[in-house]
Amino acid sequence: MKTPLLTEAELRHQIWHELQRATQDRQHEWRTPVLATIGAQGGPQARTVVLRHSNATLERLTFYTDRRSPKVAELAANSGVTLVFWSKRLGWQLRVQADMSAQTTGPEVEQAWAQVSQSAAAGDYLSASAPGDALPIAPGMPGIQTSAHHLAVLTAQVQHIDWLELGRSGHRRAVFGANTWEWRVP
Repeated sequence: MKTPLLTEAELRHQIWHELQRATQDRQHEWRTPVLATIGAQGGPQARTVVLRHSNATLERLTFYTDRRSPKVAELAANSGVTLVFWSKRLGWQLRVQADMSAQTTGPEVEQAWAQVSQSAAAGDYLSASAPGDALPIAPGMPGIQTSAHHLAVLTAQVQHIDWLELGRSGHRRAVFGANTWEWRVP
């Protein structure tokens, strides 16, 4: 899809509009980007995450995870991350560089848990076993659950966005941060 976006303001607005839509539309392709961190052994670790909230004014993206997940320790050691979003419908790829923090306690976590606890995903954060642990029972069988949740809120403070549009009549690329902007060769 070739978009007639010409100005920095229009492009920024449309990107953040799509990110906001992705938090509300489960079918939006940007709902599940790939999050890349630096693993404990120094190599890249990439996984799909679910975009929960988007704030264009603060340039923040929010995700949830189990606080026992390896990514929480990875973020404590190195907060620099890359998020990769792809939309076939738009023909757009976003590579977002951000500083990400993990909140494991506090009002923001409890507010998020109040919403998640009413959903089918609640069980994912109540398991007695941590993500990646061996299963003591067959998949699909009821697992042991704890009374306390293990939800953590991941907040990505966007530093830099690399936008790429793939189109039949040519590709376009723009790179921008809070106070920078430039068109680049795709």
